[in-house]
Amino acid sequence: MANSSSEPLLIIGGGLIGLSIAHSLAKEGKKVEVLSRDRNEAAGFVAAGMLAPHAEGLTNNLLELGQLSLFRIPSWVTTIENDSGINCGLKACGIVVPFHDNESRDRYCTTSFGQPLNRIELENEIPGISHQWKTGLLFKQDGQIDNRRRLMRALEKACVELGVQFQEGVEVKALLKNNSTFEGVKICNAEGKLQTIASKEAVLCSGAWSNQLLNELPIFPVKGQMFSIQGPKNALKRIIFGPGIYLVPREDGLIIVGATSEKNASFEKGLTPSGQSQLQKKMNSLLPSATYWPHMERWWGFRPCTPDEGPILGMSSLKGLWLATGHYRNGVLLAAITADLISKSICQKPLNKKEQQILLKFQWSRFNK
Repeated sequence: MANSSSEPLLIIGGGLIGLSIAHSLAKEGKKVEVLSRDRNEAAGFVAAGMLAPHAEGLTNNLLELGQLSLFRIPSWVTTIENDSGINCGLKACGIVVPFHDNESRDRYCTTSFGQPLNRIELENEIPGISHQWKTGLLFKQDGQIDNRRRLMRALEKACVELGVQFQEGVEVKALLKNNSTFEGVKICNAEGKLQTIASKEAVLCSGAWSNQLLNELPIFPVKGQMFSIQGPKNALKRIIFGPGIYLVPREDGLIIVGATSEKNASFEKGLTPSGQSQLQKKMNSLLPSATYWPHMERWWGFRPCTPDEGPILGMSSLKGLWLATGHYRNGVLLAAITADLISKSICQKPLNKKEQQILLKFQWSRFNK
């Protein structure tokens, strides 16, 4: 094994969370190496890029975490854009959540953060919305980022510019430890050879696969299927977030439609007729005119879910091994706050009282109580 002076800080997982943390640590002068089996299977490439703590109806600790991250995202994105030279497509477009009646609207857990819409106002915000939707909430503070085409690539380039090393096509087979201290990883490289990499510090951010390396983590995959359609430019100015369906319009008229939530699919790859049909029917019931817009692409991925649907952040049971996983549906939203908290913790930079409280609320040991 290599000696300690040349040992990198390992990022186990090259998805959005892993890249975000690698970027933050590299800016702090850390020697960082990202181990990635296949970045294209990462949830960050699959997600629609919504920044929607209010529109998604998050509650309690998760809402607080989402709001903290939403506040930090503009400066976080500016840093990434400056380091990469790539525009990330951040847009404070606002999100509309439609309802059948005022009663259900007023019962929505984040109603107090939104602007109520009557039917005329709803149709003005979402031209062509189905007549079954009588009212809605507009969350102007929520928005989107073009994660698939821009943010992920920008992070990759920003990391490279800062000297981050990448090993792609690498499967981490096991964590190496001495008693309760992390000492490195055993990998199978792209050529199929087994190797060991020594390291005193690492961040486990392997998404839905994290449990395979550290079985104390109660993380399981939730499969999601999606597709995109090409609408007329400016056909939608807001994101629509309906029951089990959302439409996210990009600036060029491309609209991301998602997503199924298949908790029993395990790691079963591929699209299914039932999943695609479900999405199509829900889209038609939300925006009938979209039925006739051409399909562009279809894909699927696996979200990392925990029993309370919140992420796992902070130190693991192994000294030197940090955790940043289990973000479920909110990886894009929570990438900024996750990178900031984990980077500060590793670099032993001071955390304010709220940041300390947040880390305590989302540590892995909460599931042992």
